Amino acid sequence: MILLQTQQLSKSYGITSILSDIQLQIQSTDRIGLVGRNGAGKSTLLKMIAGNILPDSGAIQLAKGIKIGYLAQDSGLETNRTIWNEMLTIFTDLIEQEALIRSLEKKMAASSSVNEGSVERLMNEYARLTDDFREKGGYSYQSKIKGILNGLGFQSFDYHNQLISILSGGQKTRLALAKLLIEEPDLLILDEPTNYLDIETLTWLEGYLKSYHGAILLVSHDRYFLDSLVTTIYEIENTKATKYVGNYTKYIEQKEKEIELKEKQYDKQQQERKKLEEFVQKNIARASTTKRAQSRKKMLDRMDPIDKPITQQRNASFYFESSIKSGQNVLMIHELAMGFDNKRLFQHVSFQIKNMERVALIGPNGIGKSTLFKLIYDRNFHPLEGAINYGSNVKISYYAQEQDDLHPDKTVLDELWDQYPILNESDIRTILGNFLFIGDDVFKTIKDLSGGEKARVALAKLMLEKGNVLLLDEPTNHLDLFSREVLEQALLTYSGTILFISHDRYFLNKLTTRTIELTPLGINSYLGNYEYVLEKKAELEEMKPSSTIVTVDNQNKQQYINDKEKQKIERQLKRKIEAIELEIEKMEEQIDTIESELLQPEVYSDYQLSNQKNEELKIGKDTLEELLMSWEETQKKLEELS
Repeated sequence: MILLQTQQLSKSYGITSILSDIQLQIQSTDRIGLVGRNGAGKSTLLKMIAGNILPDSGAIQLAKGIKIGYLAQDSGLETNRTIWNEMLTIFTDLIEQEALIRSLEKKMAASSSVNEGSVERLMNEYARLTDDFREKGGYSYQSKIKGILNGLGFQSFDYHNQLISILSGGQKTRLALAKLLIEEPDLLILDEPTNYLDIETLTWLEGYLKSYHGAILLVSHDRYFLDSLVTTIYEIENTKATKYVGNYTKYIEQKEKEIELKEKQYDKQQQERKKLEEFVQKNIARASTTKRAQSRKKMLDRMDPIDKPITQQRNASFYFESSIKSGQNVLMIHELAMGFDNKRLFQHVSFQIKNMERVALIGPNGIGKSTLFKLIYDRNFHPLEGAINYGSNVKISYYAQEQDDLHPDKTVLDELWDQYPILNESDIRTILGNFLFIGDDVFKTIKDLSGGEKARVALAKLMLEKGNVLLLDEPTNHLDLFSREVLEQALLTYSGTILFISHDRYFLNKLTTRTIELTPLGINSYLGNYEYVLEKKAELEEMKPSSTIVTVDNQNKQQYINDKEKQKIERQLKRKIEAIELEIEKMEEQIDTIESELLQPEVYSDYQLSNQKNEELKIGKDTLEELLMSWEETQKKLEELS
C-alpha cells in the first residue's frame, strides 16, 4: 500500500533553489534513508512531507487516515510534566476506558441490590469494554512505555518523579523519540535520530526499528545505522532526488557504477560529435560532398547532448602531520580514578598507548570518557587517584566534542589567524578554502555557523597544530557522510598516535587498531575494532557455563571443555593473523610511499629531509621484518593446533 507520494516538489529560499521536481514514493513497510551533503535540502524535504512547511510548487498525496510522526533534528520535549505522566498522555483514551471498567466492576460488586436484567446488561457491557480494551493494548501499554524508555537509556531514572523540564537537551530529544515510538505512527520520519545515543542505545534502536510495523523515512549520517536498517536510499544532489535500491553500501556501489557508465556514454558521444564536426568542416564547401556534410550536420543538430557527469562535488581536503616525532611510549595511565560530588565515574583505570596506535575509547554515555580526555589533555585538571605519564616529545592536539575552544564573536578568518599570526592572509584563506570556506564565507562569525561548519573550523585549527598525538572527542559529529570519509582518510594516513571517542561504528571499524572499553571499575581492552569487540563478547558469552555441559557424562564433559578451549585458541590465533596481515599491508604501503618520496628532487636534494626519510624507511623496514616474523610464528602455532 502506498502511504505517501510527492509530485514535482520544489522549494527555494530567495533566489536559491533548494529542491526541484522531487518525486518520492513511500510504501507501508518501506525503510528509506535520505542522504546528501549538509545543506542539500534533506531536512527541508522532511519538513514538507511532515506538513511543517509548504512547497513552492508540487503536491504531496497521503493515503486516507494515515498518521505521521516527525522528529526534527535536535528537537526535544518541552513540558513541566514528569517522564511517566508525559508518556501517559498518549493513552488518554485507554486510561478513561480503564476508569470506566473499574466503575463497572464496582457496580457489579454491588449487584445484589440490582435486578437480574440490569446485572446482565452490566456484564455484557463489561465484556465488551474489556475485549476492546485488550485489543487496543490496554493491558500492555505500561510495559510498552517502560520497555522503550529502558531501551533509550532511561532505565536509571525515576519515571514517576523525574521532571522533563530539568533534563539536558540530549535527554529531551531522546524522550521525544521515545514518545514517537510509543505512539507508533504509520509513517515515522526521523531527522538524525542517532544524535546523543551511545552504542548500546543505538544497537537497541536498530533492532526496534527493524521490527517496526510502519514505514520509516530517515536522515542519518551514521553509515552503520543506514547499512543495518534501510532498504532504499534517496540521494539529494543538485536539488534533485535519485532513488537507489539497497542499503548505504549498495548505494555507494551503484553510484560509482552509474558515474562510470555516464562517463563512458559522455566520452562515446564526444568522440562521435568530433568525427561528425570534422567531416562537416572538411566537406561542407565541396560540391561533391556538400549533401553528405549537410546530412551529418542534421545528425549533429538532432543529437541530444549528454552532460559531462559530475564525478566529484567539492569536498573538504586536508591532512594531518606532526611537527616532531614522539617516543615509542606515548601515554602511561596508572590506577586512575575520577568523580564529582562524592560520586565516582570510574576507578582502577590503567593502560598504555604506543606510538602510531589508533585507539578507540568506548563506553556508555555518562561513564566519564570526555572527563578522561580532559584529564589527559589539561595538566592542571587532576584525578582523585592515580597518575598520567607522558612519553618523550609528546605534543597533544585536542578536538573537543562541542568545539568549546572556538570564540563565538570572531570571524572564521580571525579564528585561525589570531592563533597563527605568522601566516599571511592568503595562506589562511587557502587552508580555509580546503575546508570549504570560500570567498565571503571566511567573514562569517563563529556563532552564526552550522554545527558542520564549526566542526570544519575546529578541524582546520587541529591540522595547523601539527601535534603528534590526536585526542579526538566525537570528531564525526555534525559532519555529513562525505566529510566523514575525508576525515577517515586523513586520519588513516596520519603518522602520529590517535586516541578517540566515537559512537560512529562505521568510523570505529575503519580506523581502530585497538579498543578500550571504559567501565566504572576499570577497563576492558580489545586488540581490534568494533566488530572484533562484538565477536569477542559473543565468544565470552558462549564460554559461560551452560546446561549443555551439565547434561553430558564426566568423560564427554572434559572432551567438551577441551574442544571449546581449542576453538577459543583457534579464533584468537586467526584474529591475530588477520590483524598482523592488515598491519603488514599498511607498512608495505608506507614503505612504498617513502621510497617514492626519496626519488623526488625536492627530497634527495635536501640533505636533512633525505636523512629523515631514510631514517623513517629504516624504521619501517625493521617494523615490517618484525611483523613478518610474528606472522610466521602465529601461523605455525595455528597449524600445530590443527
